[in-house]
This record gives sequence, structure tokens and C-alpha cells, in this order.
Amino acid sequence: MPLSASLMIAVLMVAMLLGIPITWALGLACCTAIHLDPALSFSLLAQRTFVGCDNFAMLALPAFFLAGDVMAKGGLSKRLVAFADAIVGWVSGGISLVSIVACTFFAAISGSSVATTAAIGGLMYPEMIKRGYPRDYSAAVQAIGGTLGIVIPPSTVFVIYGNITGVSVAKLLMAGVIPGVLTGMFLCVYAFIRAKKSGFPVGDSFSFRQFLVSFKGAIWALVMPLIILGGIYAGVFTPTESAVVAVFYGFLVCLAVYREITGREVWQVVKETAVSTASLMFLVVTAQMFGYLITHYRIPVHVTEAFMAVASDKYMFWILIIALLLFCGMFLEVGATNLILGPILAPIAFGFGIDPVHFGLVFVFLLALGQATPPFGTTMFVSCGLSGQPVSRVARQLMPFVGVEVACSVLFAYVPILSLFLPNLVSG
Repeated sequence: MPLSASLMIAVLMVAMLLGIPITWALGLACCTAIHLDPALSFSLLAQRTFVGCDNFAMLALPAFFLAGDVMAKGGLSKRLVAFADAIVGWVSGGISLVSIVACTFFAAISGSSVATTAAIGGLMYPEMIKRGYPRDYSAAVQAIGGTLGIVIPPSTVFVIYGNITGVSVAKLLMAGVIPGVLTGMFLCVYAFIRAKKSGFPVGDSFSFRQFLVSFKGAIWALVMPLIILGGIYAGVFTPTESAVVAVFYGFLVCLAVYREITGREVWQVVKETAVSTASLMFLVVTAQMFGYLITHYRIPVHVTEAFMAVASDKYMFWILIIALLLFCGMFLEVGATNLILGPILAPIAFGFGIDPVHFGLVFVFLLALGQATPPFGTTMFVSCGLSGQPVSRVARQLMPFVGVEVACSVLFAYVPILSLFLPNLVSG
């Protein structure tokens, strides 16, 4: 490997260890390689930046951001919580199950794990404490529930992954449905067992009237993912167009139906979305430049040869990938892992005969899991912030939940039909 390539990777690692934001760390690494490599010129930066931005699929990012923010601030979260409470609030440990189910519903609206933890956790953590649940356990439930935010569509991480790897965004979004719902169910099973074992309080008995009332209030929120996925599946619109549909639907529901958000608040949401989108786009274009240089220096080829030397087949490859991404999730945030490792690992998986959509699902699922693992899990930090609990105590309560999601990742890796069933229907 050329000296410029080695120093590019070294500069990136050192910059990240020093706490430099990933956008600037990637940019600094790219500039280092271009400066040292006589075959490259700095005009390449402008060219690759333009190419990175000139992509129709990337228009989905600000639209999904805006739709999620409007729906989150428009009164949907409390209605989803009420509906989840009516469904599972009456069983043992019901309020903890309510948190997980509400996170599953909200994930199908927000497309963000952090937003899911903040919106649902802000409502459910005080309620769990009121009903006598331990504070650290209550915070852990909100953190693990938030990880579903980027698995269940719409997911901005799927959009970015598809853009940088060339995998169909529509198929990736469809691939997240069954694994996301199954993971929510498995987390609920563990929460139920834990509640039985610890003697957590039981909620009120099931009320069909409460179910109907809460369903009426939440139906507008529940319809949104059906519109998005149904439209994509039926070929009515593309994933990018579906994001715009989601924005219009979100404004319609929050302004005309729920009426819990004003025009002034909408403008504030639009400004916040603009800032978030600009920050993300800087990160994406620098990462794409980094990905271009990685390809230029044939780094994926070298990594593939290393994997081939260790992994004799795709089953061993999956073990290595799960271990690698679990480790990365402990120290890197989702965007960094996605943008750096996605372009490197996706071609290797294809070389082992793994379907690109299948690999993309497992890859993003493991990124989501990393948000709840110490020492640098983002949903864990959000949950600790809203609860005031120390990271060490919340992390201890999170470990069994993390174990459940690790088992799910193994299941999804070795049973590809769970992630490919819906995408195959789309293509069929």
C-alpha cells in the first residue's frame, strides 16, 4: 500500500482519537493523501464534492428529517404511547413493554434513533419511575428501544448506505421492516421475563374501549409508514419522492388534524432541519471523497484478501463482521462507521456470495445496536441525559438487552429470508 494511503488512514485514526469531528477528520485525511500523492491534485476535491451532492437519492435526507421533526413535535409521540399502552400495558412489566412498542411505532415515523429515544423516553421514563421501576432499568429500556429508529423505515442511515454502496434504497427500506418488528418483539419478551423475575408492577386490565379510543388518536401516525412503504412497493413513487409525500402528510396531520404545532414552530423546525441537513451533507461528501481514495488505492482489494485468508466461507465471514461491527459500535458513531466501512465491506460481502440488500440490513442493524453499547452509545447518552442516571449503572442494565439484539443480528445474518422476503416481493 502506498505511503500516502497509509498516512491517510493514520491521520484519520489520530484525528478521531483527538476528538476532532468526523467531518474534519475525513477531510484532513483526504487532503493529506492528495498532498503526498503526485498523481492526484486538489481539483479532485471540488470534482468529487460536486459528484457527491449531485445525487437524486440524497434529496430524501432533508425530507425525511423534516417529516420526522414535524411529526415528533406535532403530538404524535404521546398518541403512540397511549396506543401502545392499550395494547401491552396490561401484562406483567407492561409499562416497559409500552416503551419498546412505542419506540417501534415512532421509529416508523422519525427515521432516527436519537429522536426516538428522546421523544418516547421523555414521556415513558417519568411514567416508569412513577410506577415503581428502578431508575437505571427505566433508562436502559428507553436507550434500547431507540435503536430501532434506524432499522424500521424510513431510515436516513439506509438512504446514506444505499447511496455510498450503490444498493437499492427502496429494497433496503423494505428489508428493515420484518427484522425491526421481530427485534421489538424479542426485546418485549425479555422485558416480560425480567418483569416476572423481578416482580415489577402489573398494569390495569385490558380495556377494549381504551384500545379503540387510543387507536383513533394514533391512526394518523400509524398510516404514515403504510403510505411510504405502500407507495414504494406499488411503484407509485420512489423512496426520494416518498420522503416528500411524508413531509406533506406530516404537515397536514400536525397542522390540520392534531393542531398542536403553530406556524412559528413549523418555521423553527424547518430551520433546525436545514442545519441538520447541511451538517450531514458536509459529512457525506467528505466521506465520499474518502471512499473514492480508498478505491483508488485498492484498499478493499487488500482487505478482501485478508478476509479471504481468515474466512473460509461466508459463515465465518459473518462471524468476523459481527465481531468487527460490535467492536466499532463501542467507539464510533453510526455515521462514521457507515461512511468509512460501508464502501469497504459491501464489495467483500458480495465476493462471498452474500446478497447486497441482505448485507446492508445486517450492517445497519449492527450500527443501530452500537448506539446502545458503552462506552460511547448515543441512545445510551441521550437516555442518561434525560434520566440523570450515571452511564455505568445504565450500561449494566443494558447488557441483557444488547445480548438480545446480538442474538437477533446472528439470526438475521444466517437466515437471509427475514430481510429479503419483502424486497424480493418488490422486485418480483
